[in-house]
Amino acid sequence: MADKRDYYEILGVSRDASADEIKKSYRKLAVKFHPDKNPGDHTAEDKFKELGEAYEALSDLDKRAAYDRYGHAAFNGGGGRPSGGGFHDPMDLFSQVFGGAFGGGFEEFFGGGGSRRGSGKQKGSDLRYDLEVTLEEAARGVEKELEIERYVPCEPCGAKGSKGSGGIKACSTCGGRGVVARQAGIFIQQATCPECRGAGETISDPCSSCKGDGRVQRDSRIKLRIPAGVDTGTRLRSSGNGDGGVRGGAAGDLYVFLHVRDHDVFQRDDSDLFCSVPLPFSVAALGGELKVPSLDGQSSIKIPVGTQGGTVFRLREKGMPSLTNGRRGDLNVTVQVEVPTKLNSEQQEKLRAFSESIGEHNSPMQEGFFEKAKRFFDL
Repeated sequence: MADKRDYYEILGVSRDASADEIKKSYRKLAVKFHPDKNPGDHTAEDKFKELGEAYEALSDLDKRAAYDRYGHAAFNGGGGRPSGGGFHDPMDLFSQVFGGAFGGGFEEFFGGGGSRRGSGKQKGSDLRYDLEVTLEEAARGVEKELEIERYVPCEPCGAKGSKGSGGIKACSTCGGRGVVARQAGIFIQQATCPECRGAGETISDPCSSCKGDGRVQRDSRIKLRIPAGVDTGTRLRSSGNGDGGVRGGAAGDLYVFLHVRDHDVFQRDDSDLFCSVPLPFSVAALGGELKVPSLDGQSSIKIPVGTQGGTVFRLREKGMPSLTNGRRGDLNVTVQVEVPTKLNSEQQEKLRAFSESIGEHNSPMQEGFFEKAKRFFDL
């Protein structure tokens, strides 16, 4: 125990230092002696470990009280004295302290607190694909085959990037971490290693097919199921069908953005459909049955006697299915009364006789209009 330095001396603080003073001093010294800032310097590495042990003992109230009373013997359980327990890995402690102080981001400056090393594998990029479908396909669901160009694993080298197993070595520039660091004040900023491009490895005998990347670009065909009820703006994810990763890394995802083509007959509002249908003058006056289009084929609506143009008929559950629960919306049919434009002399004569027989104002719309417009006419 006699050769171990005093914890307060290691941190450069007085024995009555506050918790904030202890933490501030640890942060400053830990950055200074961090192994990633001093590659190959075993003295700095020993000091970094020593700092971690000292800070862990003095930052905990119970451990600090035991240390103040028993010194280093407080942590070996000897001589009947209490044992303070073992100490954590100094890298883990560093990540905890700086992660809490800087919202978890400081660890990134060291590429994972110095404990992570690049494996050469890097995840592939996510891809986007824009797909147009018809309204009928959106209503029923459909399976589509997409053709995209993407990176796939290189077969000749088995996605390793090297012709042989001996050609892959840790990058000498970044020490296999994939990143290089530089100090900017108290912060350590990291950047992708320019030598290995973040892989952490270099290849002396790159594969001739993929040039060491472990992947090549190919046209791929991917089957995708489009669920019923999708709309313009719906995004679907096809997991693992993005770009393949570098040197066997995991593939990214494919995101498919849907666009529903405008329809010649129907307009859509969420799960409801709308359309306008011509209504023969005779059916509007006499009533009857009218055939109307729907996504299920022809449907029929009953036309009451004296139906006016602009009347809306609702067909329940004849609209689009909901993407969330499958429940179908309604089909709203607006009828537009057709006025004959080509009448022969006999038809014209009969229509005049009909008009005379019903009277000049035998219409609910006319009656309402003339009642409101009396003040404009000498009626």
